[in-house]
Amino acid sequence: MASVPDVIHAWQMVQPWTKDKETGEKTPGKLEKTTIPVPELQPGEVLVEIAGCGVCHTDLGYFYYGVPTVSKPPLTLGHEISGRVVAGEEEWIGKEVIVPAVMPCNHCPICDAGRGNRCLAQKMPGNSLGIYGGFSSHIPVPAVDLCPVEDRGEMPLEWLAVVADAVTTPYQAAVRADLKEGDLVIITGVTGGVGVYMAQMAKAFGAKTVVGIARNPEKLERALKYGADFVINSTDKSAKDIRNEFRALCKGNGLPHNYGWKIFEVTGSKAGQEIALALLSFIGKLLWVGFSTNVNEYSLSRLMAFDAEIIGTWGCLPQYYPKALEMVLNKTIEIESFVETRPMSTIQETFEEAHGGKLMKRIVLTPDF
Repeated sequence: MASVPDVIHAWQMVQPWTKDKETGEKTPGKLEKTTIPVPELQPGEVLVEIAGCGVCHTDLGYFYYGVPTVSKPPLTLGHEISGRVVAGEEEWIGKEVIVPAVMPCNHCPICDAGRGNRCLAQKMPGNSLGIYGGFSSHIPVPAVDLCPVEDRGEMPLEWLAVVADAVTTPYQAAVRADLKEGDLVIITGVTGGVGVYMAQMAKAFGAKTVVGIARNPEKLERALKYGADFVINSTDKSAKDIRNEFRALCKGNGLPHNYGWKIFEVTGSKAGQEIALALLSFIGKLLWVGFSTNVNEYSLSRLMAFDAEIIGTWGCLPQYYPKALEMVLNKTIEIESFVETRPMSTIQETFEEAHGGKLMKRIVLTPDF
């Protein structure tokens, strides 16, 4: 069994990238290896020794784009975490676990309404869990919402870090969309870190047809093997161009083009959001999954005329994690083709590659302090 450390080793965001409002001059952000205290664990808390932490677009938003965090720097980023419990609540010690990306308070009106994934008092590693996050050796967390990992076979524990967000966010989105057998699905950003699992999740929930939209030809080809029935390359195309291509695809394959589609916008990009809004039509649903600070323009009267819905979806309820994990372990959801592990000491260059859009897989950083 792992020992309890004297300190926590961590890579902290000392400062994010900043931009001078007057000159436009950018000051690079700074990541720094350091040590932070092991806190005195309170009743109901445990200390998790981290096996792996995934690099998510949200982390890049905090570091490169100035998206505000609840806890201010210096702050350890990272919220896709798997590991082993080494201290705290006795019944958890020694267990392998996945730490939910958002952990609700479980006793407020929002939680009581079954919407605890958007609890206003929730704790998110790398954001609102004090200075603690996943790019470290250990992390203190509430035990109540941990997802135990059992019978993982030959699946490396560090790979399962992606369940904490990249896999479970699509699960929550599918639930919010009331996705069911025979549904028609569009995914903008089907090749991204969440999109690759959104396509698989849609099929697992019974979608009849999945149309994926993205720009990378190699990744689009891969998407056809993992959930997408058709793909559209959006490179250098306007939202109107994509809509026309989508209509032609539907006509050629006996599918309706103007009603009944459930659209999952997972890019968080302006272009992806514009495409998703352009494709929303009669009795359709648009699930807003990808985050950004973009401001979009849309005629709400169209929403009324279409009798359509636009639905926001945030994170995932911890109660859904065991089911999502089961889908990964029984290979309903394939993760091996989409995960690459690297030592945590490569965090700076990994952030740079991810920010530049150069990665084919989601990187899981493993502690090497």
